[in-house]
Amino acid sequence: MPEAPTIDSGNTVWLLVSTALVLLMTPGLALFYGGLNRSKGVLNMMMMSFSAIGLISVLWWFYGFSVAFGSDVNGFWGDISQYLGTKTFLAETDLWGATAENPSGIGVPLYVFMAFQMVFAVITVALISGAISDRAKFAGWLLFAFGWATLVYFPVAHWVWGGGFIGADIHALDFAGGTAVHINAGAAALGVVLVLGKRLGWPREVMKPHNIPLVALGAGLLWFGWFGFNAGSELTVDSVAGLAFINTQLATAAAVLGWIVVEWIKGGKPTLVGASSGAIAGLVAITPACGFIAPWAAVILGLVAGAVCALAVSLKYKLGYDDSLDVVGVHFVGGWIGSLWLGLFATNSVNGAITDVVGASDGLFYGGGATQLGRQALAGLVVTIWSFGIAWLLAFAIEKTIGFRVSQEAEVDSIDLAEHAESGYDLSTASGSGGAFAMAGIGTPNSSTAAEEPAAPVSEKVAG
Repeated sequence: MPEAPTIDSGNTVWLLVSTALVLLMTPGLALFYGGLNRSKGVLNMMMMSFSAIGLISVLWWFYGFSVAFGSDVNGFWGDISQYLGTKTFLAETDLWGATAENPSGIGVPLYVFMAFQMVFAVITVALISGAISDRAKFAGWLLFAFGWATLVYFPVAHWVWGGGFIGADIHALDFAGGTAVHINAGAAALGVVLVLGKRLGWPREVMKPHNIPLVALGAGLLWFGWFGFNAGSELTVDSVAGLAFINTQLATAAAVLGWIVVEWIKGGKPTLVGASSGAIAGLVAITPACGFIAPWAAVILGLVAGAVCALAVSLKYKLGYDDSLDVVGVHFVGGWIGSLWLGLFATNSVNGAITDVVGASDGLFYGGGATQLGRQALAGLVVTIWSFGIAWLLAFAIEKTIGFRVSQEAEVDSIDLAEHAESGYDLSTASGSGGAFAMAGIGTPNSSTAAEEPAAPVSEKVAG
């Protein structure tokens, strides 16, 4: 007779911590994208990430979780009424994965799993924004985010993880989001970019990152949070979570090296922007594979992803699409590399769930033939076509109705001021006398005396 439902404190705590780590990734993304952007659009860029936290969290609670993880209806979406936001799930039996035979499931309350998957949805939408910096109306962005999350991310999450046709019928592998998150967001980014068009002056004008330390800080927060993203996706505290953790570190470290080597050879100098971008490329590529491959394969994956993505970012100049912050070159390309890598290096020897749970096969180099490679390619192609097509249609409809692109004046002057009535940096000098003391509200009783006396020369070392 089955035991009474029991919460597993270890699994629950780990998933709560992982949820917080993944949530931190979206502010990290805001800093990363904000630093890469030009100074006059840094707040608009960051606002798109922060607004995604607000909008997508509410949509996920209300119906997104049901669409993605409700009982499968037809292979394409889940039962929307099952976890509708009007319902409450606090009974002792409301544990994720609970069945009559196993009332405890994995011992994690349903709300904990819901919150964990919520922050995945948030950052997937936020990723798209980097492609359209400096030229998208904020209202248009919110409308796009609402439509794309509803029509693309929620169903695709079901296809891949919620019992839909990609996982259940195609048997494609995706441990933490190579297909559902990165290929998905990258394809959407390309679709929106083609509708909005190029930034004024691109590619004639050089549009460099305005704050490289901000880029590095954002990349560091993303790297830190990604351990919750990948290792947390095991959902339980076990050896596979440890495997996903170490593979995440190894692949990312190797990708930093892969990117800067290519950059060094091509440009003569390694850069901090390159190292930061290489880290993101490695994190993207290892995401689908982290719990399904051996550590040695993760190192090679990181090297390949770092090098290939470093080359891929230049495709926009050859093909003529203005992907401002290289969402296509890093997330779309990196997601494809990681997904296809599973068709080569996935092995049941590190994770028996490959066959036992997903019904997939070993990769080509582990004796499984090309079967799994074909499954991975098919899954990626389906998601690419769906996400790109819906994103293009949504962006086109928004542009033709309320307008998606800002005016030329706003783009030239400052999208921050035009859309948000604020700027990232106030470089104006304080009015009146007193300098820093006056700005701080501190009186300077001897100011009249000081004004009558000539100022002593300032050392160049002190003055910088």
